[in-house]
Amino acid sequence: MFKSAIPFIPEYFDRYIDQTEDVAMLEMLERSQTELQNYDWDKLESLGDTVYAPGKWTGRDILQHLIDTERILSYRALCIARGEAVNLPGFEEDDYALHAQGNQRNFEDLKTELLTLRTSTLQLFRSFSDAMLLRMGSTSGKQMNTIALGFIIAGHQRHHFRILKERYF
Repeated sequence: MFKSAIPFIPEYFDRYIDQTEDVAMLEMLERSQTELQNYDWDKLESLGDTVYAPGKWTGRDILQHLIDTERILSYRALCIARGEAVNLPGFEEDDYALHAQGNQRNFEDLKTELLTLRTSTLQLFRSFSDAMLLRMGSTSGKQMNTIALGFIIAGHQRHHFRILKERYF
C-alpha cells in the first residue's frame, strides 16, 4: 500500500507524512529502519546535555520521545486495524518528555530500545491485511487510516533527525 492510499492527510500530521516518499508503506518503514541502523550514533551521543535553545530537548530526550511516540502510534494503528470505534486519545509530548526523563537514561539503552521497537513495529504492520491498512479510525478527533500511521512513524523519525542535523550539528 502506497502513500496515495491515504484518503486525506490529517492536519498536523502532514509535516511527518510529507517527509516520506510515495513508496509502499512497509518499504518506507524498512527504509526508516535502515536509516536508524546507519545513523551516526556516536555523534548523537557526543552531544551529551547540549540543547540548541533553552527548554529544548537533549539527544537522549529526543530518542525517548521517538520511542514514546512510536509506541503510541503503533498502538493507534493496532486499534484502528482491529476496528476500534472510539476516538483514541492524544498525548502532550512535552508532558511525556518531562515525566519520561529521557535525559537521565543510558544512551545505549535508548538506542537499543528504539532499534528493537522499530523491528516490532515492522512486524505489527506486516501482520495487517490490506483491509486493515485501509480501515479508518479516529485519533485525537482526527480521522485517519492505519496506513497513514505507518507513514507518520517513518516521517516523525525523519523530522527529528532533520532537526538534529540542522540545529544540533
